[in-house]
Amino acid sequence: MRLLAKLGNGAVAGVTGVSIIFPLDMVKTRLQNQKPVNGRLPYAGGIDCFRQIVGKEGVRGLYRGLVPNLAGVTPEKAIKLAVNDIMRGVLAERIGTTPDRLPVAYGALAGATAGLCQFVATNPMEIVKIRMQVATASGATAVPASALGIARQLGFRGLYRGTAATLLRDVPFSLLFFPLQALLAQKAQWLMYRSQEKPSTICVLAGSTVAGMVAAASVTPADVIKTRLQSSSQPTPAYRGVVDCATRIMSTEGPRAFFKGTVPRCLTMAPLFGIALMMYDMQQKILGW
Repeated sequence: MRLLAKLGNGAVAGVTGVSIIFPLDMVKTRLQNQKPVNGRLPYAGGIDCFRQIVGKEGVRGLYRGLVPNLAGVTPEKAIKLAVNDIMRGVLAERIGTTPDRLPVAYGALAGATAGLCQFVATNPMEIVKIRMQVATASGATAVPASALGIARQLGFRGLYRGTAATLLRDVPFSLLFFPLQALLAQKAQWLMYRSQEKPSTICVLAGSTVAGMVAAASVTPADVIKTRLQSSSQPTPAYRGVVDCATRIMSTEGPRAFFKGTVPRCLTMAPLFGIALMMYDMQQKILGW
């Protein structure tokens, strides 16, 4: 019952966060997936990308892929937040402390475990979302318009294409994010209230937002590789895996390409996890879960 309650909290928190920041995620994906056309990149930056999407596709273009993303983010955020929460409780009990005072190393272990578990839901959701987001930008006509059509075209194995890159991104992200979030929330609680009690909801929001920005920036290279591998607009010949993709990006575009979309990614992930953790914390306090 406790696990189901935490999964429910995580699902609601995830849906709320994703719905609010999805346009920024669209911009991030387009920037990371863009390739030179006649020697020039299609977008000059995040603001230019945003303007072009709205100008060519309308406001609805900013929300392309939202529905399948919500369908996928419900189990993904539920697993991520619930597993981290439960693991922190288990580890805290083992060493005789509380989850709020868990040492950083144990917090990193709990976060990494959550990141490892979530890929089951993350990979299919993100590959469908990415293909819907880049469909118009790439000018592809063979890409099905619906999420269900893309899923059918890919098949089970195709939905898990780029799993290694997804793990390379999500495990380090969670390993960094969760212990840093807990540490910053506790620091904010002390600075604002001179208290070492359980952090208030506003402190959880502040700690989660900053931690989300730091973790997102740190794993952007893995996110770029994952986006390239999972995109329908593959080069010729197609990428053969993480190492091949990374090598070819480095040789043709240089090291700066690994940080394409860093700003919109940080602007996406920081409020996403800030809102999600705040919602999760509020539900726990209100419902006593």
